[in-house]
Amino acid sequence: MRHLLFALLMILGLQAWSQDSAWTNKSRVLPDVLRKVPEAVFIKHNPNPNYPEETVPEDKSEFTYVWRHATSVTSPDMTLTVKFAGSYIWYNEDGWKKNVFYNKRQFAKKFNCPKGILVKGVTYTFEKNYRWGNQPYGGDALWYVIAEDEEGNMYKGMSILETESEIQTK
Repeated sequence: MRHLLFALLMILGLQAWSQDSAWTNKSRVLPDVLRKVPEAVFIKHNPNPNYPEETVPEDKSEFTYVWRHATSVTSPDMTLTVKFAGSYIWYNEDGWKKNVFYNKRQFAKKFNCPKGILVKGVTYTFEKNYRWGNQPYGGDALWYVIAEDEEGNMYKGMSILETESEIQTK
C-alpha cells in the first residue's frame, strides 16, 4: 500500500511539474510538488545572498553578468535515494515559476552524488551552480530535492537562494 501511495504521489507531483502553473494555491507559500512532504534533507547555498559580477574572459560566456554560487545537499539522519530535484524562481508579482528540473541521473552528475544516493551525513555539492544574464536583475530561487528511503517514504529538502541585482564593489 505504501508503494502504491508513493507512486500516486510521484505521478501527481510530476503532473504538477508538467502543468503550466507550478503554484496553484496562492494562499500557500510552497509550489504544489513540495507541499505535504516531510523535510529531511538540508540544502545550503554559498554565498547567500548572491550578487552579480561582470563576466571575465575566462568565463567564455556570451553573457555580461554571472551570479557565482555553489549549492550543497546533505541528508543528516538517513541514507536516501534522490527521485528528482530542481528549482523554482520568483522575480515578479506572479510568484513561483518552474526553472530547473533534474532527474536522478542528472542530479547525480551535477552534485557529484554517485547513483543519486544521499549517504547519511555526506555533503554533495554543485560547485558551479551559476546564473547568467545580460542584465543584473534580482529574484529568488527555491531549490529542492525529493528523495525516498528504503521503505519508499518520500522526503524533501528545500532552500531559498536570494539573487540580487546590485553589483558589489570589492
